[in-house]
Amino acid sequence: MRILGINAIFHDPAAALVVDGAVVAAAEEERFSRRKHGKRPVPFSAWELPEHAARWCLEEAGLEPGDLDAVAYSYDPGLAEPGLAGHDGHWEDLRTRYAQRAPYFLATALPGLDPGIVRHVPHHLAHAASAALAAPDPGRGDVLVLDGRGEAHSHLAGTYEGGAFTTFASQRLPHSLGLMYEELTEHLGFLRSSDEYKVMALASYGEPRFLDELREHVRTTGDGGFAIGPIDWGALAKARSGEDRWTDDHADLAASVQARLEEVLLELAAWTHGRSGATRLTLAGGVALNCVANSRLADAGPYREIWVQPAAGDAGTALGAALQLAWDAGEPIAPMPGAALGREWTDEELAARLDTAHVPYERPADLAGTVAVALARDEIVAWFQGRSEFGPRALGHRSLLAHPGNAGNVDRLNAVKGREQFRPIAPMVALRHAAEIFEGPLPSPYMLFVHRVRPEWRDRIPAVVHVDGTARIQTVGPGDNPLVSDLLEAFHARTGLPVVVNTSLNTAGRPMVDDPRDALECFGSAPVDLLAIGPYVVRRSAVYASGARA
Repeated sequence: MRILGINAIFHDPAAALVVDGAVVAAAEEERFSRRKHGKRPVPFSAWELPEHAARWCLEEAGLEPGDLDAVAYSYDPGLAEPGLAGHDGHWEDLRTRYAQRAPYFLATALPGLDPGIVRHVPHHLAHAASAALAAPDPGRGDVLVLDGRGEAHSHLAGTYEGGAFTTFASQRLPHSLGLMYEELTEHLGFLRSSDEYKVMALASYGEPRFLDELREHVRTTGDGGFAIGPIDWGALAKARSGEDRWTDDHADLAASVQARLEEVLLELAAWTHGRSGATRLTLAGGVALNCVANSRLADAGPYREIWVQPAAGDAGTALGAALQLAWDAGEPIAPMPGAALGREWTDEELAARLDTAHVPYERPADLAGTVAVALARDEIVAWFQGRSEFGPRALGHRSLLAHPGNAGNVDRLNAVKGREQFRPIAPMVALRHAAEIFEGPLPSPYMLFVHRVRPEWRDRIPAVVHVDGTARIQTVGPGDNPLVSDLLEAFHARTGLPVVVNTSLNTAGRPMVDDPRDALECFGSAPVDLLAIGPYVVRRSAVYASGARA
């Protein structure tokens, strides 16, 4: 079967294509529209579809809309209950009507599509399938989904076994760990449904001194669910505007909520494990992007193995909805081949783009070695290679790279990107050296866990060590990404460090770079020393010497 998955209802619109049970392509609309998160997460944006992403997925497979056997839309309006919808409940009827009419919106966006083949897949089932059916050995083990909200719930626990998904528990709205974290994000002066990762970073600077108060308001209920009472955030810490400096109270509040979130996740995981005794847990939903909580679960939870969907947020439901329909049809499901599921360009296409931009470039015989030399000189490198990533993490395809041994590179990269200075930057590490340097779940190919940096290494790679002594690592083996593996080995040979700083190739408020034009614009607007784009390199010094404009 040829199945196109669509996420459009809340935020992060995305499309994914599954053919005969295998993932062919997946992309987020933001990478095409250059509008971060694709759209604002408001009910009246529910009609906005990932048109560009969907068309590209079909083009990648050489298909037309009429060739599809099914379209999986990751929201079932028949399950919505307006009275449970929380802060935007007065818009729920409008959102439901949009979702009901999604087949006709899709048929308009994709001429030739039969609206009769569109199927509504429950939102949290799509999340669950994006994890359990995309993981190695698909369809095995327990699933825990936690996010802001679905149709009428904010959480789903269950297991895939014997060809079917069995639900153990689901938490009805308005109780929601994801919405609680969103409320905190807004209270701390960040953008709700967007900047929750900033709160996670800020938490490392605080102490959980409000934890006892939060335990009174946030508790598990003993039946696989939880309850969240009204929280007077202002009584704990004064609301912060985006222009204010953060204070110890703000950091302590972030640390307290983070700590309580981790405690509740452990209790929910223990309850779920008690129902099945499974050895593997897969995670999805926006809360599963909280890598600190994931690591606590891996370290102290009951499961021997935890696998997290790299596109765990709502974008991943496009993939999960398509996989679920394939599973329901009895097709054999292939594991997700990795996160590199987006667009790529041939060497000839890249050269043509560089020629059009009138920038001087070269094609070194050893790209990895050339970039390793630049990094060893403490240059900042924009790295644009292969297919773009699906999900929010830069994983060695659309990255900014730097030397981890210079502590000043934290401020330097945050200045390049226009980010808050309290935010950490992450390391890529050669898999064969990872255990020497970091303590935590290995391998870790998707930057979804934090690892403790061994004390003897903290002074050697200070740029990637967060204030709490941890790092959110990406391990890279030769079979994962041969070019990045070669780069790490070349850098290691020159510096003795098998680690390179890796952060996303973008500037603040913009989506990750996706196509060559984006890469050239980013290179031209930020103090980056070298752009490695496909087999070519563009040096800022050469651009200035030639008088060209990148």
